[in-house]
Amino acid sequence: MQKQTTKEFAGKKVLIIVENLPAPFDRRVWEEATALRDNGAEVSIICPTGKGYEKKYETIDDIVIYRHNLPLEADGAAGYLIEYGTALFSEFRLAVKCHFDRGFDVIHACNPPDLIYLVALPFKLLGKRFLFDHHDINPELYLAKYGRKDFFYKLMLFLERRTFKNAHVCIATNESYKKIALERGGKKPEEVFVVRSGPNLNRLKRVAPNQKWKQGRNYLVGYVGVMGKQEGLTYLVDAANHITRDLNWPDIHFVCIGGGTELENIKKYAKEKEVMDHFTFTGRIPDKTLLEILNTADICVNPDEYNEMNDKSTMNKVMEYMALGKAIVQFDLSEGRVSAQEASLYARRNDPVDFAKKIITLLENPDLAEKMGLYGYNRVKNTLEWQYEKENLYNAYRKVFNMNS
Repeated sequence: MQKQTTKEFAGKKVLIIVENLPAPFDRRVWEEATALRDNGAEVSIICPTGKGYEKKYETIDDIVIYRHNLPLEADGAAGYLIEYGTALFSEFRLAVKCHFDRGFDVIHACNPPDLIYLVALPFKLLGKRFLFDHHDINPELYLAKYGRKDFFYKLMLFLERRTFKNAHVCIATNESYKKIALERGGKKPEEVFVVRSGPNLNRLKRVAPNQKWKQGRNYLVGYVGVMGKQEGLTYLVDAANHITRDLNWPDIHFVCIGGGTELENIKKYAKEKEVMDHFTFTGRIPDKTLLEILNTADICVNPDEYNEMNDKSTMNKVMEYMALGKAIVQFDLSEGRVSAQEASLYARRNDPVDFAKKIITLLENPDLAEKMGLYGYNRVKNTLEWQYEKENLYNAYRKVFNMNS
């Protein structure tokens, strides 16, 4: 009989809390959860419900998921107060339930918001460890949305500091976020681990294109992401207007995948610019349809505007495009360059006309687009894929479990 190998985290129990997306829809959270499970940990997740994820309790692939309702998708101070207040109450209630049902050694908190440390505080008194997984820099997000450093901006900085102070170990999505953890958060270098959101090539696969998405046109440009104010979709609409009207390129279609608080406003803006017939907005869709669309696209785009948040943040969509071998157009952002390197053309910051010209450059030069796409795919396959990044996750957990302290 073959001897069974004991996995490193066998006997350890982890509770992951995420407020803004349901599991397993949140891909980063799900990859982390399954990686911990694969290394022997017993994993539970608390998250909100969402379309297609309405069950309040279920087990998927040996991971137990507790879900709670949210009253709304917040937009504005009052909305955020209701959303976050309701979420915190539900997270604490479910954490207590998980504590008695299954138990946990670590609370792994994924922001936003920077309030989940409040859920962890009572459990720290019971000897539980707190790991902060820094997904978004909230002070910069506030600046991107509202453009002012007022009381609420200072409150964001205070809550961020409290979260870092209470965390035994922190995970940063890139080096820019690690710098924030060290400088604003006061963490020691040995307490911060960079774990990028590397694509999983088992999920992001090449599939046959479906020409229906081109709506009878020769060229298709793909986008996937959240439809929020800071995501820059108005720049993409302006670029489409310049391409179809000023450059007289009507033979092009854009498919934008995703939902968010700005979706209806973006549709309205596209109608005002008289380019709505060149756009398909799908909302949130299953992976199968998403892959079909992106594999049909000739190129993909990331129109995130230049601001302090986006410049420091790693965008998952960029690496997902690369995993599918697609050439990219994006604005010249620091972490965008770190991720894509030669897989992307970089337009002048927040300049939709230059963005449009870069799109045309790739569509007129399919050999260049193919070369860039192949570069991006190989970069993911050899460097950025999740199989490499999960080792950094394991290092963070060795620290939080005091295995290498």
